Amino acid sequence: MINFQSADMDRRRAHAIAKVREAITDHGGTTLLSTGITADDSRLAKAVVDAGVRLLEPNHPAIALARGLHGVKDMHNAESVRHELDLAEIDRVVAGVRAVAGPEVFVTVGIPGGFTEVQPVALREQHFYDLARAGADGLHTHKSSLADLEDWIAVAHRYGLTVDAYIAHPEDRHPFGIAAATPGEVAKVAKQMEGIGADMIGLMTGMSYGGAAAGEIPVEIRDRLAALVETVSVPTLAEGGINAENFRAFRGTGVDIIVVGTSFDDVARMAVAQTAATYISAGQKAVASVS
Repeated sequence: MINFQSADMDRRRAHAIAKVREAITDHGGTTLLSTGITADDSRLAKAVVDAGVRLLEPNHPAIALARGLHGVKDMHNAESVRHELDLAEIDRVVAGVRAVAGPEVFVTVGIPGGFTEVQPVALREQHFYDLARAGADGLHTHKSSLADLEDWIAVAHRYGLTVDAYIAHPEDRHPFGIAAATPGEVAKVAKQMEGIGADMIGLMTGMSYGGAAAGEIPVEIRDRLAALVETVSVPTLAEGGINAENFRAFRGTGVDIIVVGTSFDDVARMAVAQTAATYISAGQKAVASVS
């Protein structure tokens, strides 16, 4: 433990949060945190930053998927092997993203041990140090107990890293945060999280919105988001199922940050597939014309 640097690390963390708050203000009260392929591939990270994005989130499930760890081909399966990703690989991703994004972009990172894990993760304080040195501003966490989250926050803050933590629904497919079934429980958990030092608090909003009109979000999610944003003073986030059709509805909830990853992944995948198909089709037509 490096106690003599505690004031320096407090300043480092304050600067990171200032970057977040500035982005929220500059983008009219709700900004974008870009994740998935746009945060683990430095070329696409630069593309979204050039477009105005100020918050990025590389995370270990997305990196595991990008690297084809154990042959996984979708995010659901990547979640089951995420804890096996080498932390040194995450450091390299963060360093690359930071190099192309520049110093004033906020970078928060999901790492093995920071989610609700199904296997033990050998995580040491050295890993927090290495991430901070690689260029991370914060840690993106999905712990499902307040006790674990409090321990995580203490270590992260020691190395000048912010912590963004999440509230989930007990019926979610994966345990991506501290469970809260009702808006009242959301408010209670949010206040507890703020009390133990969480720098930002997010709500998992579900990966699909069955029955919701295109471009809209269900009333239940609106009520849960309202409970969050009305309870805490730290920046708030919404993550899960946000896309180009419904993001405007999220802006109307008062949430500070919307997290988008899968939507970008889908657009990139379809664009590449369509372009590749165009090349292949042209070649097949050329062969057919000669025949």
